[in-house]
Amino acid sequence: MLLSARWFIRTSQPTMSEGILSVLLDTRGARRKGLAAIAQRQRDRLSEMVAFARANSSFYHRLYERLPQRVQDPAMLPIVGKQTLMLHFDDWVTDREVTIETVRAFVNSPDLVGERFLRKYSVATTSGTTGTPGIFLLDQRNWAVTLAISLRMMMGWLNVADILGILASGGRMALVQATGGHFVGATGIAAIRKRRLARSIRAFPVQMPLPDMIAELNQFRPVLLAGYASMMVLLAEEQEAGRLQIHPLLVLPTSEGLSEDGYDRIARAFHAKVRTAYVATECLFMAIGCEHGWHHVNSDWVVLEPVDADYRPVRPGEESHSVLVSNLANRIQPILRYELGDRILLRSSPCLCGNPLPAIRVRGRSADVLTFSTERGKRVSIPPLAFEVDHIPGVGLSQVVRITPTSLLVRLRPAAGADPERVWQAVHGELARLLAGHGLGHVSIERAAEPPQPSFGGKYRTVIPLT
Repeated sequence: MLLSARWFIRTSQPTMSEGILSVLLDTRGARRKGLAAIAQRQRDRLSEMVAFARANSSFYHRLYERLPQRVQDPAMLPIVGKQTLMLHFDDWVTDREVTIETVRAFVNSPDLVGERFLRKYSVATTSGTTGTPGIFLLDQRNWAVTLAISLRMMMGWLNVADILGILASGGRMALVQATGGHFVGATGIAAIRKRRLARSIRAFPVQMPLPDMIAELNQFRPVLLAGYASMMVLLAEEQEAGRLQIHPLLVLPTSEGLSEDGYDRIARAFHAKVRTAYVATECLFMAIGCEHGWHHVNSDWVVLEPVDADYRPVRPGEESHSVLVSNLANRIQPILRYELGDRILLRSSPCLCGNPLPAIRVRGRSADVLTFSTERGKRVSIPPLAFEVDHIPGVGLSQVVRITPTSLLVRLRPAAGADPERVWQAVHGELARLLAGHGLGHVSIERAAEPPQPSFGGKYRTVIPLT
């Protein structure tokens, strides 16, 4: 997710702007000195964060009691996950005023969405699509780093003409996000409303009926458009059909991955730049997308470790089973060697865009990998990207749901004007060939009566494993 610079500056505490400037200057200085300076900052910040966690978190004090006093190598740290941290919430946090009971009471109050918990921390929840819902507190240092990197990201994406166009339009930005909970996007929407910043920044709830959203977007005429990637695909379809008539300079699909065809379709529909950032609630500044489809890791503020199923590091050019993340900014809830669950590919050669920072591609969640048994009992795993069919003409959105060990249900939303029967036959044929190629011809493919369904947080998952 990309968050508006103006919103952060105007809704943060007075000292926040000083933190942002400090981060900007430090980041600029490190990157001018090269990768060695960035690597040294990463090691120093990791060591500082580990020391802070040991001194202020009972959970980490116990977990790290046998480690050396100074730790600069993340491989020395034990791996943690969301379920463990949530189970030990009161011992995990570094502020003794914070308890799981008081935070849950805060989260359970819809009137408090967008407010600061204890007047100090933003609160963000995750919907638990990977098994365990999470409650995360974000401190001012975390937001300062997020905004500083967001500003650098925007400056890297926009040229002088783009910036002049944005200024001439009044900087109108449309955010299409979920509401109804303390999700990061919903928290931002609520803060915008409560602080009356709706003139230049408008929030469009993802639950809004599509015709109403189109009408309001046409009236608002955003120059920047951001929101869930699946919603950007739907809006691109409406733009192609002529019902939506907006001309953004920059479109920012967030939170969900798309195939290259999906991004190209959005760019063609809006005649706009399409850029992305790789983020999670646990770390809002992991990597910045470039024009060649790679994401460059902000290595001075985050550690990303692609690992195999046994948590051994994978080499560049090999797809990981999961990724471990260490957030080097957020101190209220230290995220150190935390299993995020995403499958990523680390580029083995320099990126063509010229950015020297490590470049990755995100391949989806390891939890969304579907594993079948052939008729001879051999286990076969297929990644979620293999089930994406948005390149097939006439497909708007698709969703594959595993309903039994040997059957799949396909939810389809055909594009405007497409023949649903022809689209279904093309999709069925492609998925059947995919399964047959893996020796899984016995797995049935059924057509759902309903269209793709969003999660509680408003995201459309490409693949939903058997539960």
